[in-house]
Amino acid sequence: MDAQVTSNILVAVIGILTLGTLVGVVAAFWSMGRSAYRKE
Repeated sequence: MDAQVTSNILVAVIGILTLGTLVGVVAAFWSMGRSAYRKE
């Protein structure tokens, strides 16, 4: 039971970190693209 809970928590933490990283990368590329378009 404890091992199952621990593995579930690890999977949840990794998933949240992955989602946060993906959102950050997309936001960075989006803002870079917007600033590049605005310069022209």
